[in-house]
Amino acid sequence: MKAPWPSPSSRPSWMPISERLQQLGSGVFARVDDSKRRYLGSAAAAQRPLIDLSLGSPDLPPPPVALEAMAAALQQPASSSYCLHAATAPLREAVAAWVQRRFAITVDPQREVLLLVGSQEGTAHLPLAVLNPGEQALVLDPCYPSHRGGVVLAGGMARPLALRAEEGWRPVFERLSPEEQRQLRLLVLGYPHNPTATTGAQDWIDEALALAGRSGAVLAHDNPYVDLALEGEAPALLRSPGWRSNGIEFFSFSKGWGLAGFRLAFAVGASHLIEALAKVKGVVDFNQSLALQAGAIAALEQAMDWPAQLLEQYRQRHDLMQRCLQSSGWQVPSSSMALYQWLPLPEPLQSLGSEAAARWLLQRSGVALTPGVGFGAAGEGWLRLALVSGADTLQKASDRLGLALREAQF
Repeated sequence: MKAPWPSPSSRPSWMPISERLQQLGSGVFARVDDSKRRYLGSAAAAQRPLIDLSLGSPDLPPPPVALEAMAAALQQPASSSYCLHAATAPLREAVAAWVQRRFAITVDPQREVLLLVGSQEGTAHLPLAVLNPGEQALVLDPCYPSHRGGVVLAGGMARPLALRAEEGWRPVFERLSPEEQRQLRLLVLGYPHNPTATTGAQDWIDEALALAGRSGAVLAHDNPYVDLALEGEAPALLRSPGWRSNGIEFFSFSKGWGLAGFRLAFAVGASHLIEALAKVKGVVDFNQSLALQAGAIAALEQAMDWPAQLLEQYRQRHDLMQRCLQSSGWQVPSSSMALYQWLPLPEPLQSLGSEAAARWLLQRSGVALTPGVGFGAAGEGWLRLALVSGADTLQKASDRLGLALREAQF
């Protein structure tokens, strides 16, 4: 099978490739995808079929009412037409009503809500709207790749703030000097946190918003996992007083409603930030089909309890996998967010580093995990496991990972 694009050495010398792409690199999910492709072409795959726990792509179903609404709307001619911003008004109004119910906060659907093609689109495009080339943006380390990637594509300078296990993966802003804080023009956070599976706390977001205010910066909070906290309430920027001055928060239908492939999400934020991001979107894309929006409206209005139902299933998977992996010799720290487990490399694999260890485990067990270093330098020494399969498959994955660990000889 041919590679999907030429290697750098095979490209013609005249082919223009931007420096931004050089800074982005290949991306952790592309590298893991290539490893999975190679595994599927090997003899080992016949003995051990692939178990893919590398992507946080939910396998649990969306609410039937959402799919029914989409199916009905598909029969309408307007669903196959381009959708401009004005036509998203019904969904934005449904979002505003959901925000009122979920957070007891009133927002303006016309000025403070924006439909997105996934929250990843919002976090990747926002820097284009708020950063000038060379300006600095704080990103957590580790973090979801689009947080740093969006800054790089905008020509900004990403300043990583290392998170540490011994500090509970809390962002310690005091590590930045007063001058470093003053230089920030954007802060990008996301709690519950991917990849560390840490729910976080409201005062972490409040502190970040206060820092952004002092620095004249924007605070962007990526919150697609707001409904997947295992205990208590997840933090939210919308609960922080003053978010209307310089804050924007991203939410998604992917996790809580099982609609990942439909790429439905929205931003709620300060009106000037919503307007700026909408201008970027006006250049980059149109909106999703009205049929998909009909499903999103149905999810918000008629299936508000669906995320809670999914959470209970994720909780059962979390507890099962923790028990099984621990009995197989793996160290499994407690997670407070439901979809992932953040695993330190076992001692026999530590000399490999997380990238090579993930490849080795895939070859020996047929289980695909994501190397922590793909989320940033501070993720080195860790692996992310996504709880996106049923109990029987998770049990099988745990058995295989345990066997591979016992066979590890380095």
